Amino acid sequence: MAHKFSELRSRMSPQAQARAGAKAQAMLAEMPLNELRQARGLSQKVLAEVLHVQQPSIAKMEKRTDMYLSTLRSHIEAMGGQLEVIARFPDGAVRISNFGDLEAGADAVA
Repeated sequence: MAHKFSELRSRMSPQAQARAGAKAQAMLAEMPLNELRQARGLSQKVLAEVLHVQQPSIAKMEKRTDMYLSTLRSHIEAMGGQLEVIARFPDGAVRISNFGDLEAGADAVA
């Protein structure tokens, strides 16, 4: 017999609920580009229309392991987000700022 998830969750101990919540947050904090697009409720076709490319280009981009930051930035911004580049070290994290104005720099050169 099927049970509603809310019923199952309500029967979990507070500790188990906290562990499940923490695991869910960790999974949401890191995911591949295609899962991020799906989580944002966007199809490849819609994203392609926003980026003015063909749908197969989106599929290809989502499978790449190496791409320009400007390409990734465009993809993220088309989903309504903002890309930040952060370097993490044992003693702390540093946001790399010279990628912040890629579009402004491109406009100045053009």
